Amino acid sequence: MALRRLCPIARPPCRRGRGRAVVALLIAFTSATSVLADRASLNIETATIADISAAFASGTLTSEELVKAYLARIEAYDKQGPKINAIITPNPKAIETARALDRERKTKGPRGPLHGIPIVLKDNIDTSDLPTTAGSQLLEGHIPPDDAFVVKKLRDAGAIILAKVNLSEFAGSGGSVSGAPDPAIVKVGTVPNGFSSAGGQTLNPHDLTRGPSGSSGGTGAAIGAAFAQFGLGTDTGGSVRGPSSANGVVGLKPTHGLISRDGIVPLGLSFDTAGPMGRSVYDVAVALGVMTGVDSADAATRKSDGKFATDYTQFLKIGSLKGARIGIARDFLGKDPGTDRVIEAAIDTLKKLGAVIVDPIKYPDHLLQSKQGIYNLIVSAEFKADIAEYLKTTKAGYPKTLDEIVVRANTPATGYRSPEKAFALKYTNSVALDLNDPVYLAAKNETLAATKASILALFAKHQLDAIVYPTSPRPATLIKPTDPPPTDSPTNFANQTGFPDLIIPAGMTPDGLPVTISLFGVAWSEPKLLGYGYDFEQATKALVLPKYTPALKTDVTPH
Repeated sequence: MALRRLCPIARPPCRRGRGRAVVALLIAFTSATSVLADRASLNIETATIADISAAFASGTLTSEELVKAYLARIEAYDKQGPKINAIITPNPKAIETARALDRERKTKGPRGPLHGIPIVLKDNIDTSDLPTTAGSQLLEGHIPPDDAFVVKKLRDAGAIILAKVNLSEFAGSGGSVSGAPDPAIVKVGTVPNGFSSAGGQTLNPHDLTRGPSGSSGGTGAAIGAAFAQFGLGTDTGGSVRGPSSANGVVGLKPTHGLISRDGIVPLGLSFDTAGPMGRSVYDVAVALGVMTGVDSADAATRKSDGKFATDYTQFLKIGSLKGARIGIARDFLGKDPGTDRVIEAAIDTLKKLGAVIVDPIKYPDHLLQSKQGIYNLIVSAEFKADIAEYLKTTKAGYPKTLDEIVVRANTPATGYRSPEKAFALKYTNSVALDLNDPVYLAAKNETLAATKASILALFAKHQLDAIVYPTSPRPATLIKPTDPPPTDSPTNFANQTGFPDLIIPAGMTPDGLPVTISLFGVAWSEPKLLGYGYDFEQATKALVLPKYTPALKTDVTPH
């Protein structure tokens, strides 16, 4: 069954109006700041949802106060101060919703662990009350007809959407010069790290000269800077994991089919998934459990029937790593000394926690050489077809095909704010294969099956429970690097196999940039991976609040 919706419609919102919405939201939080400061016992930067729920239950914290504390951080750091610029559209009803949920808690009790918890959403995830732009100015003002499946799940659980956040436009690879044989094409069409025509440039809160990575860069920066308790990103080739690493937070790319993609602007449905991002494994586990379930509008979720859990926190136990066989993928070390030092220390920690380390394990050369080419071929073909399906559901006035997007983006009268993206969209449109092309079909049906078989053979050969590698062999890159950074991370193996990949903060480079480890497992192994990640996290406590978004007096969760 085809996924419904895909693009936006309605009048583009004036940027000045967006600023007024932020101001209107934030006027209200000032009255609560002194109260919060007086009652502080835990900072929101380190408090988990469990900590916050305990404070709610004890009556020492309300959802309204928590929302206002996060809004205070957004006010201080997103459009002012370091100007992280992660927020595209704030939710003007966030405080009102929090008050309603506080009343409901008093009269009926909590709906569950997410009752009254503030979150942010990547702006390619449909919301019926806020625009969904996919980062493109061509889709500004589009209000989808209803919530995405996962958004409905989150709202039903009591989560409060604080804002929609920036992303690499059309999830990065939706209009990309990656893999172009001519360096001149790559140079002209490479978009600055963290930029979109709708959202502008998002900065990395650890280093303002660096990008937040893509495509879920706005989610990564927002969670790293503590603008919300957790966020939702999407991942096609590393789009949750790169930003999790660059911003030093926890992230999960789940098994393909564990979370519905209905109502999410597609990139390549063979690989696409949503994924939670947070500052703790606990929060990511809570979010995951709320979002699982078979969705009749997304056939991929049928694979999860009988395999998903609704509470992944039950698997979070200290001691989980004891006896686990963990392979070390050294193919992806040796790129940056600072990163390597952190990874070696992480391996030592895994040993101390009782893991059986298999070091090294070697990926087959043919996989390493072909991974990016296969990804580019499949994604370009599927984006061209799938974006048109999504756009069929939009109102008059919005583009309906990739051809129309390309024309509008490259028409001078449009005033497109990302010339690099305009060029990249045109390039993708020129090279994308049809879905009935034998080359595409061979890549999707045969090459992906061979890749999956090779990875499974690697797990079987070494009897592995998980593979560990540096999520990013290098720390966060400059917004405009001199040369395009190499694509030498193996993140897209998780997409090509459909397997899960969990990211955990591991430490910092001497330059103050985050380094994370990836825990890569076979399909439906989220319980194991979350247990391993929790064990490692509790032993290392490697989360670092970015220096450009330091603690405020209002950063509290009384308890």
